[in-house]
Order: sequence, then structure tokens, then C-alpha cells
Amino acid sequence: MKCANKCSYFASLLLAGMMACQGGSAMADNSKSAHWKVGDPIVTYWAGPAMTDTAAQQIADGNWNLCWCSEKELDVAKRHGLRAQLMDGLLAPETLDDPVKKAALDALISRVKDHPALYDYFITDEPDTSRFAGLGRLVAYLREKDPAHLAYINLLPTYATNEQLGTIGDTVTAYNAYLKQFIDVVKPGLISWDHYQFAIDHDMPDYFLNLSLIRTASLNAKLPFLNIIQAATWTPKMREPNEGEMRYLIFTSAAYGAQGISYYVYNAPGHSPCIAKADGTPTPVYYWLKKINPEFATIASELKTLHSTGVYHAGMLPPGAVSIPAKFPFNFDPPIPAASFEKGLPVTGALLGGFSKRTNGRPSHVVVVNLDYKKVTTVTVTGPGHLEVFDTTNKVWRRSSEPGHITLRLEPGGGQLVRSVR
Repeated sequence: MKCANKCSYFASLLLAGMMACQGGSAMADNSKSAHWKVGDPIVTYWAGPAMTDTAAQQIADGNWNLCWCSEKELDVAKRHGLRAQLMDGLLAPETLDDPVKKAALDALISRVKDHPALYDYFITDEPDTSRFAGLGRLVAYLREKDPAHLAYINLLPTYATNEQLGTIGDTVTAYNAYLKQFIDVVKPGLISWDHYQFAIDHDMPDYFLNLSLIRTASLNAKLPFLNIIQAATWTPKMREPNEGEMRYLIFTSAAYGAQGISYYVYNAPGHSPCIAKADGTPTPVYYWLKKINPEFATIASELKTLHSTGVYHAGMLPPGAVSIPAKFPFNFDPPIPAASFEKGLPVTGALLGGFSKRTNGRPSHVVVVNLDYKKVTTVTVTGPGHLEVFDTTNKVWRRSSEPGHITLRLEPGGGQLVRSVR
């Protein structure tokens, strides 16, 4: 799945967080909601630096809004306007079965729950179904003690084996069973998973299948979701994504309804090129994402109160993709020619992700994405009434001069948000 040294890397961070648990942190702000909500769309990362003031400022300047912290680092996050995901070795199901550790966990929660930077508790990565009962106990316990903060768990992707998932059947059957058990048993506040598409000499075929299955499960359970996407290589089998590929992953996630994005990785041994080097020097990836992060966040903010009604592809139809139905109110003019999907080759064409102000309502908004991550494309989108495109820089809507049509120039892998105004 991920790199072999990832578990040991996070074990060391969790141990450090557990040791830091003996220290204190500033307490403030009792005005948080009684129940956790996403708030601003999540922009975060995996395997980041220790949260010094220098690192926190770099993360904030790059338009990330959620950092990883030990308890003693919460004040650093606060100083730089960042939300914090808390790591601590006590945040494990077995803690509840040990009276001493359980008391220490209660004390930790008491110390941090009112900290203004705290956003969520990191629990675990890629569990199989055998762990769901214990994780469900812990999630329920944390929700009882601190309902204002999320207990965060990240799931496996569709290319996990049945043995890794703990379910049986073909890819769709086994993965849907995995998602259903996670939702029913763990009762999470958010669905998160990772799926890494870019192999050294081909593209993995099931990226959109995974997005589609998560989207459906998310809608059925009325839960937000977050997509962890590839931002580095860690093995000779995987390639370093370029700017167009990064944009493609980000905007397709938005079109499917993601309220969060995370990058694997910020920096970690054995990974390249990363977002920053081990000494903290930003790589080109940092500057790509510094520009794209606010585009994702502002589009996801506009969509936060809307309901995803469907995602439709034009051109190639990879696994999980659905073509644009005749009754969908938005389309391309001229139409994008159909193309055969061939396993391993890049997906080309474009997609439309529809959103409505009401559940099962007629879509009024659409995220338009260029699926060709190698070249710029210009498309004309048709729709009812006057069409407006959202300017993510100035956060304003700009109307097309011709009713019913709007022409968009889309960067490689890029996307834009359009709405219909009658």
C-alpha cells in the first residue's frame, strides 16, 4: 500500500506525542460547536515536519490549514492560524482496557479539548475489518468525552486485497462491504482513504472507481469525505507526479464532492521529491500546491452547503465512470468525442460534477474538470439560464456574455466551478 517505513515513522511521532502528554498547553475558546463539523474544507498532508514556528509558517504560507501536532505543539499551530490534528500514543483502542492508560487519556482530553487549535484526534491508518469493533469503542468514547472534535481514521483503497480489507468478493463487493462495516460499526464523522494512481510506467485503472464508491457511501451515510492523494514516489514502482497530475487529482476530488484533500507526503525518508526537503527547503511541489490549495478550498467552500447529484464523464469511461445522461442540464458543446478506455493508459476527456441546493434536486452548479493532465483544453459548457464561473482568486462569480453557454480554458488536469442563474 504505502511505503514500508510509514508505520515505523508514525510510531515514532506517536511516541513523541505520548511523552509530550506530560506537559501542558494553553487553554482557550469554549465557543466550539457541541458536535464536530468540517468547517473550512480540509487541506492537509501526511508525514510532515515537527511543528516548529518555521515549519508552521511554511505550512500556513503554502495554504495548508491542518497540521499534525503533539500536545506540546498545539500552541505553535495556534500562533500560525493552523488547525491541529493531535497525535498521541494513548489514542488507541487498547487504552480503554487499561485503567492507568484510560485515566491518562481522560487527562489528555481534559487538557486539550478546549485548545483553540485542536481540530481532531489521529487514531490510525488503513485498518482491516477485524479492528473495527475496537475502533468503534474508541470513537464512541472520544465522542462522549469531546464531541466537538473528530476521531480521524484513514481507510484502505480498492486495490487492497481481500485479506487486507477483511472482506470477500470481487473488488466492488469486497470494498463496499468494507465501507459498510466501517460506517456501521465505527460510526465515523468523516470518511478518508488513499488511492495512489501514478505507477512508473502506467496509470492505475481504478482511481475513479474508488472515488465513486466513496462518494456513494458518503452520500448514503450523510458523511463528508477526504481524499489522500499521491504527491511523491517512495518505490521504483511509482512515479513522481507533476503539476498537471496533481491538479487532476485535486479537481477530480472536488468534482466528486470531497470536503478535504491530503497529500502523501510533505516530507519523509525514502520519498521524493516531497513538498519540502528534510532541511525544510520547499520543492517545486510546494509552489504548485501553494497555488492550487486555495483554488480547491474556495470551490469546496462554495459546495459545502450543496448536495452532490452525480458525476459524469465525457470521452473515456474508466471503471466507475458514468456518461452524461440526456436529462442532465449541463453538457459540452461541441460534444467531447467518445474514446476507448485502455487499462494502464491515462484517462482523457472531461467530467461534470453536479451539485444542487436540495437533496435529489435539479443541479444548479457543476465542477468542470479537464481529465487530460498533459495539455490545456478549451471547452464550452451549456446549461439553463445565465451561466457564471467562480473566480477563485477574487471569490466572485463572473457571468458569461452569452446566455446558456460559457467557454472555459482549463489547465492540464484543471477545473472550474460553474453555476446556472435563472
